[in-house]
Amino acid sequence: MKRLLQILIPILAVVLGGGLMFFFIYTAPEPRQRPNFSNTPDVVVRSLEPESYAVMLDSQGTVQARTTSTLIPEVRGRINRISPNFREGAFFEEGDVLLEIDPSDYNTELVVAEANLAQAQLRFAEEKERADQAKLDWDRLNPGQQAGSLTLREPQLKQAEANLASAQARVNAANRNLERTQIKAPYAGRILSKNVDVGQYVSPGNQLARVYAVDFAEVRLPLTATQFAYLDLPSVYRGENPTFREGPLVTLSSQVAGQSYSWRGRIVRAEGSVDTRSRQIFVVAQVRNPYGRDPNFPDRPPLKVGAYVEAEIQGKTLEGVFVVPRKLLRENDFLLMVDNENYLERKSVQLAWQTDDVIVVNGGVSAGERLCLTEVPFALEGWPVNPSDEVPMLAEADTQSTSAPETPRARPPRAAGGGGSGPGAFIARILEAVPEDKPLPSELKTKIDEALESGDRTAIRPLMGEVRAWFDENGLEFPGRGGGPRPRG
Repeated sequence: MKRLLQILIPILAVVLGGGLMFFFIYTAPEPRQRPNFSNTPDVVVRSLEPESYAVMLDSQGTVQARTTSTLIPEVRGRINRISPNFREGAFFEEGDVLLEIDPSDYNTELVVAEANLAQAQLRFAEEKERADQAKLDWDRLNPGQQAGSLTLREPQLKQAEANLASAQARVNAANRNLERTQIKAPYAGRILSKNVDVGQYVSPGNQLARVYAVDFAEVRLPLTATQFAYLDLPSVYRGENPTFREGPLVTLSSQVAGQSYSWRGRIVRAEGSVDTRSRQIFVVAQVRNPYGRDPNFPDRPPLKVGAYVEAEIQGKTLEGVFVVPRKLLRENDFLLMVDNENYLERKSVQLAWQTDDVIVVNGGVSAGERLCLTEVPFALEGWPVNPSDEVPMLAEADTQSTSAPETPRARPPRAAGGGGSGPGAFIARILEAVPEDKPLPSELKTKIDEALESGDRTAIRPLMGEVRAWFDENGLEFPGRGGGPRPRG
């Protein structure tokens, strides 16, 4: 019996253990299936096409008059009259009498000078008769002989003639002094400041007023050497003084009472030296008739001297270049491209021009290459991607946060349906932005759902055109990226 137990106990233990093992195996829960994530990001690409780009140069400056003068009297006396326009800020026309100095003394000088002129004319006439009589007497008494100049009274005649010329000059001087008692405007302009008034005694050298012309206004605009290189303005050499009547166009803008106004002008010249402090070159813009009322802009204020303006100068037009959003430029040198096998590629590019919004590329890439518009952080050379063409109506590049793998790996099969960005996500935002009181037509909504389910991107473009047309018909603004509908107007 004891021997039998020694044999049966191990057998029972083995059977019991096996039974428990099979029980746990067959009653264990099914393991959770891990979702199959794709490490290949979806990106939006744009095929590069060469185009023309008009360079616009930004600058700023202060308005100043083309001609500024100081009125100084040429005669002395007391001011007995001023014009109603002789006040600060008043306009005047060329030839207007701005003020008058007391002319009494100069009228007296003119009378005295005219009396002396009459006496000189009398003496000259008498001396001329004496000279003629002396010549007749000599010819009668000494026929055939040459008479001396003193005998013919030639010196006396020349002296009388000189006295006559001197008296005439004094009359002319008296007339000029009398005219100078009236201070006339040298051109059409405006009073900047006045220093005298009625009853004040003035003499030559006193400053009466400062005036400036209103035919043209000028603005000195600083440009860097790079900007100046793109300005369509020929160089000027010694012996040449050309006038640039058809120089580059410039638009000046200024804020007045919270509203922005603009004026059109032209660049007429470039200054002959480089500013030693800023290393910039100044060009001069000119605006015609800055104080005149423009019938096309009746509410626009005049372009006043001293006003600060911002300038936009029309530069050269670059041909055959590629215009790319500036945010796509990496490390100020590279663009992220997608090659023919759908791998990321970093290309160093040559920049012809750049602004805060775009860069203009003229080297490093060629027509037909695909530019990656999606922001891919830590993108590595040779990283596989799933590219899709840019939808024409989307003005901005898609952005998504994706983590790069430590090492490039073989590109797995592309998942049908794409990721969470691109046109699908954009359409979803548009549908969310549709007002509740104005739903989309059911037929159009069905087409959109079918296109999203099929993943056919070629069908999305015409549908977006129909959606945009529906927004316009209902007086709504197409939301675009991240925006909601807003009533027009």
